[in-house]
Amino acid sequence: MIFGKHARAASRSLLALGMGLALFAAPQAATAANPAAASAALAEQAQVDDAAVAAEAQASEASAPAAPIDRMKPTEGKGMPVAKGLGLQDQYSKLGGYGAWIHDAVLMPIITVISLFVLFLLIWVVARYNRRANPVASKTSHNTLIEVIWILVPVLILAGIAVPSIDLLAKQFKPAGADALTVKVTGNQWNWSYTYPDNGEFELVSNMLNLPNYPTINNGVRVVKTDPSDGPAQLEVDNRLVLPVGEPIRMQITASDVIHSFAVPSLWFKLDAVPGRINEKTLQIDEPGVYYGQCSELCGPKHGYMPIAIEALPRDEYNAWVLKQAGGVIDGQDEAGQAADDAAGAEADAPAEGEAAQTESQANDA
Repeated sequence: MIFGKHARAASRSLLALGMGLALFAAPQAATAANPAAASAALAEQAQVDDAAVAAEAQASEASAPAAPIDRMKPTEGKGMPVAKGLGLQDQYSKLGGYGAWIHDAVLMPIITVISLFVLFLLIWVVARYNRRANPVASKTSHNTLIEVIWILVPVLILAGIAVPSIDLLAKQFKPAGADALTVKVTGNQWNWSYTYPDNGEFELVSNMLNLPNYPTINNGVRVVKTDPSDGPAQLEVDNRLVLPVGEPIRMQITASDVIHSFAVPSLWFKLDAVPGRINEKTLQIDEPGVYYGQCSELCGPKHGYMPIAIEALPRDEYNAWVLKQAGGVIDGQDEAGQAADDAAGAEADAPAEGEAAQTESQANDA
């Protein structure tokens, strides 16, 4: 009896050992029997690993600092306010130079002379005609010569001021030519949007850059001074208004909500943006550079966070910038010229594509 029990126990142990060996050998046998399925499983696992590596790389790129932005670096003191500055900003448009001349050479001398003359009269009257120096008052009630002088002299002064002022006003609102570039500016609470009707109707939205160590002003916008091209804080934006230099530009100004005002002091440009209405004015910039302004109409609690940044480029650089925008086309270019440029671009890309295909083929062969 005891021997029989031991025999049955030994047989059960041997059966369990055999089943374990069979389960261990089953996957190896299946792999040997179906190598194609095994290769597919390995390839699928490799794809999963590659996807994980790519996702990790993307996460690293997202957390890395942003790449430098390809745009012009402003010149210190040009097109922007300066510390302890008095008077007008330096002007970089013909109208601005003319307006600054009227202010500096016409108005300021006249104001200075009149102010000093009135001050002299006040001091002279106080000193000469007070009760102690002149106890008996004069009974003179009229003086024809003085009355003629104080009527004619102000009239001549106002006429002298009116001539250049009216001339400047007429030049400021002289319409641009039919072939001038048109740019539409829309004021929003609280940013600007710029549309280029002659360059493919693409649109840019311009927001003020956030300030370091301050609450976020515009979500999704980077902090100022994180790129070498950034200008002054509270004046720099993420997307500048890019314009060509040395040609008249038709600026069409409107608003989507409340009244704003598009003002750039160094370009002698200021025009209200009124909802439901398009105001138009010509702008011509003499020199390449970056010029800053601000909304000059109280438009709500974030009125102070609506700066304007204009980047003025030579025409060839402006055209290159336009072609980098989605749907951008060069203004004033006929369809045949545009087709020729597209064909030239395709020919230039063809060798690069051929080299890429050849490289890929060599990699596959290897």
